[in-house]
Amino acid sequence: MKRTMVMKTVAVLGVASLALAACSSGEETATESATAAESAAETAVEEAETAVETAEEAAAAECQNPSALVVGSLLPATGNLAFLGPPEFAGVEKAVAEIDAAGGVLGAPVTYIEGDSGDTSTDIASQTSDSHIAQGVQAIIGAASSGVTLTVIDKITSNGVVMISPANTAPNLTTYPDNDLYWRVAPSDVLQGAVIAASAIDAGIETMGVIARQDAYGEGLAAATAKDFAAAGGTVTSEILYDGEAASFEAEVAEIKAGGPQAVAVIGFEETTKLLQEMIKQGVGPKDLQVYLVDGNISTTAYADFPKGTMKGVVATVPTGEADLTAFNESLLEVDPALTDYAYGAQAYDATILLALAATKAGCADGTAIAAELANVAGNGGEACTTYADCVALLAAGTDIDFNGVTGALDFNQYGDPATATIQINEFSSNTEFAEIGRVTAEVPLP
Repeated sequence: MKRTMVMKTVAVLGVASLALAACSSGEETATESATAAESAAETAVEEAETAVETAEEAAAAECQNPSALVVGSLLPATGNLAFLGPPEFAGVEKAVAEIDAAGGVLGAPVTYIEGDSGDTSTDIASQTSDSHIAQGVQAIIGAASSGVTLTVIDKITSNGVVMISPANTAPNLTTYPDNDLYWRVAPSDVLQGAVIAASAIDAGIETMGVIARQDAYGEGLAAATAKDFAAAGGTVTSEILYDGEAASFEAEVAEIKAGGPQAVAVIGFEETTKLLQEMIKQGVGPKDLQVYLVDGNISTTAYADFPKGTMKGVVATVPTGEADLTAFNESLLEVDPALTDYAYGAQAYDATILLALAATKAGCADGTAIAAELANVAGNGGEACTTYADCVALLAAGTDIDFNGVTGALDFNQYGDPATATIQINEFSSNTEFAEIGRVTAEVPLP
């Protein structure tokens, strides 16, 4: 409709130009020229409208096949982020159940194919991606690990499949060439790094060591944390990258100790347990100085076997929702009663709903068509809605929507990243318990 209106305007401007030219040739000539110009303009408008209608019919015809949404997950059932898998799987399953209860997508239930991503030490993600593509998925939810995503993103997007991650935070994914088919609902770690640095400065920390696993996630978050801490007046005593598969962290911890920091930011996955044990052994553990953890190693189970009280006072950051997620997290127990950690479960839910809404608005379950509508259903001035059923009803009535998920507003920037996001700051009260002590909602800076 908008394209037709633009073409009519161009045609009208052409009529005005022709009429002005005719005024210099006498009244009779002007009348004949005006009549001819009017006829030509009408013909141009008719041809423009026909061209638009033909293009729209062709696009609609192309969108008819396929018409059913097939979604695959690429989330960690195994590997060094396996503790993040259960809440993410539960979030996807909860969303699919709600979508189907509201009539599905384009009149059909969602076909959901669960898939393991493993980690970067295996080829599981590549195998799962191949399987998903062979089974005709148009969208993949995942991966959780930024490093894993980088091993399969080219394969997935080159096949016209849209990829949306609930948990990728590596800054280098912001501008990665992805044919506009890669999106994420977790913020770049440029924001989390700034929050860690600010938390340390606010706590009176003047010197801090940073140690991180050597991959896209660890390197990006470590760089952001160190940069912002130094910019705020702090001194970074050491910035160390380690091999996540290393048998020992003795040398790395010795380097941390030699710097004499007041605090250490530990950026890792499940190997953090072994790293913290070495820090405790060398006298730079949580009882000796302030330790900061992050979304990759915040856990209620990983440190359960540490000596009692070891983790008390440790601070950990994690992307969360602007709204309180307590009720939503409790609802995930209906999907998986064994859940003990909930990180990124809400983001996985929101990502799934976004895919279904984008397919509905596009009128087809095609990866490219879905990607083209993701930003539109997430914002761009539409009417606010918070459930799939309510949003679909608005779309059916021809109303533009602004889906606000359980994590809050989901507007995207030009790179398919969240435009704003919230980082939760937590403190451990025991080895297995932590609680929120603060949160920061802010525009996500570009890398």
